[in-house]
Amino acid sequence: MKKARRLIRHKRIRGKIRGTGNKPRLSIFRSNRYLFGQIINDAEQKTLLGLSAKIFKSKKKKITKTESAGLLGLELAKKAIELGIKRIVFDRGGYKYQGRIMAFAEGARKGGLQF
Repeated sequence: MKKARRLIRHKRIRGKIRGTGNKPRLSIFRSNRYLFGQIINDAEQKTLLGLSAKIFKSKKKKITKTESAGLLGLELAKKAIELGIKRIVFDRGGYKYQGRIMAFAEGARKGGLQF
């Protein structure tokens, strides 16, 4: 039931959001364990960049899922700027703008992306 409601919200959001060559879409997916981010050009149907929070998995230093989401947003922003992407459209994927989603977005903004 919860997943079905999220998918309905996601469909409604995606009906209004389009990523172009000048302003691609930053889409996120949240699993129980990790967060995944992709920058997508919907006009050409191409994924320009994709990262996951798996890169911050370390046995020595434990970080929370929210902290890793913020670091993921920062890292994704750095790589996007290297590709020449500065402005994006944020697609929260039907998730509420709180917790890991908010940390990810703030990290991306801190990295230099403009929403």
